[in-house]
Parts: sequence; structure tokens; C-alpha cells
Amino acid sequence: MDDKIRASFTGLASQDKGIQNEAFTHILGLTDKPVDWAYEVWDDMVRWLASKDNHLRAISAQILCNLAKSDPNQRILKDFPALLTVTRDERFVTARHCLQALWKVGLAGKKQEQLLVDGLAYRFNECLSEKNCTLIRYDIIQDFKNLYDAMQDESLKEKALELISTEEDVKYRKKYAGVWKSR
Repeated sequence: MDDKIRASFTGLASQDKGIQNEAFTHILGLTDKPVDWAYEVWDDMVRWLASKDNHLRAISAQILCNLAKSDPNQRILKDFPALLTVTRDERFVTARHCLQALWKVGLAGKKQEQLLVDGLAYRFNECLSEKNCTLIRYDIIQDFKNLYDAMQDESLKEKALELISTEEDVKYRKKYAGVWKSR
């Protein structure tokens, strides 16, 4: 890892939001593609998932999702439950940032895809009692769509449509199904 990347990771913990945002944007751009330094920061990202700072929880969740494609040792399989925990964060914006990035874990391989699909289906069904259930469900369906668009795996679409069919409220069933309409 070069000094500029290392400085960006240091910047993630900055109290200066400008520095933090610049570092975050830089790292997200770098991790859009596989990187060879993922394990140099992996443990920090996992540890930050439980930080007292909700910004660090959101940042680390999104970076970890991006790093899943740079994980030949499949550590994400062990650390995925910690990511799923962040989707229940006390700060909904933090939970939502994690949830909206979660689909990227499925790009890392078949085992990761199956773990993601099972985790998303579980969250879809368990979130009924949560305050923002409809937004959570919408994000989950969008995760399926994003992964489908990247992989063209029909089983992803089938699973999403199966979940949508369990929605009792017709208004929300239509809203979720709208994610799958051509744009």
C-alpha cells in the first residue's frame, strides 16, 4: 500500500469532515476494483463496524463491502454477520448506507453470493417490526437488482420476486416490483 492510500485510511478517522469525506471518496474509488492491500486494512474495517462513531460504522461497512472482491481468503464469510448487524444500526442512515452497499459482497464468489442472498432474505422477513421496514425492504430489493444487473443470474430475480410476493400491502408490493421494471 502506498503512502497516499495509507494517508487516506488515516483520514477516515479525522474529526474534520472534509478530510474524512475526501479520504472516503478516494478509497471507494480505489476499491471499485480488486486491490492487493485489502488485508492491510481489513481488521481495522471490521473493528470499526462496532465503533461508537456512526460515521466510522457506515464508512467501514461500505469499504468492507467493496473489499470483498479483494478477499481471496474469503474472510468476508466470517465477517458478514458483523455487516448484517450494521444494517440494524441505531442510526438509520448508518444502517441504510451499509444495506445499500451490501450487494457488492455477492460479486466476490458463489459462496459469498449465497451468504448475501440468505442474509438479505432473512433481513427482508425479520424487519417487519422495525420503524423503517418499507425502506429496508426497498433497499434489499434494490440490492438484488444491483447484483442481478452485474451478474445476470436469473435466480436472483426469482428470489427478489418471491420476497416481493410476500408483501401484504399492495402499495408496497407495487413499489418493490417497480425496481425490476425497465428504466
